[in-house]
Amino acid sequence: MKFVLIFGPQAVGKMTVGQELAKLTNLKLFHNHMTIELVANFFSYGSDVGRRLVTLFRQEIFDEVSKSDLEGLIFTYVWAFDDKADWNYTENIAELFRSRGGEVFYVELESPLDVRLERNVTSNRLAHKPSKRNTEWSVQEMQRSAINYRLNSLPGEIKEKNYLRIDNSNMSAEETAKLICDTFKL
Repeated sequence: MKFVLIFGPQAVGKMTVGQELAKLTNLKLFHNHMTIELVANFFSYGSDVGRRLVTLFRQEIFDEVSKSDLEGLIFTYVWAFDDKADWNYTENIAELFRSRGGEVFYVELESPLDVRLERNVTSNRLAHKPSKRNTEWSVQEMQRSAINYRLNSLPGEIKEKNYLRIDNSNMSAEETAKLICDTFKL
């Protein structure tokens, strides 16, 4: 079992890279908006009940996949490095897979805000993330997050053996996924 955690700020390309990585491997893609969009039909992700339901759905999927005969899972996540709860969350997911004999791979994507603002309105993103279709709100949220959170790690902060940091500003999703595959022999 392989668990690939692709993380970075909003619109850096996590889902699109994950889609390409899934094409190159037998890993299933579970992008973070799959649960957000499901719950958003009933409750705002910003509400207590919305966050609780997203967390519950994700945990159940992680649990079932980690004990299944699937080859593995790709999960995308916006990790706030200045929030201890996010550190705990990512470690708990990784430990679940490790405890069942899985290998965990960390892939951090980074691109400057201007590149991410361009990517924020791509047709692929808007097709898979209905909540992002209000692009005025989405841009404001990205700008707010860039001010309020640290969404990329500091050099040396992630000490995992299977860790790769990629500035994908000038790379296609296909090139990025191929680099991940080649680096980790996926």
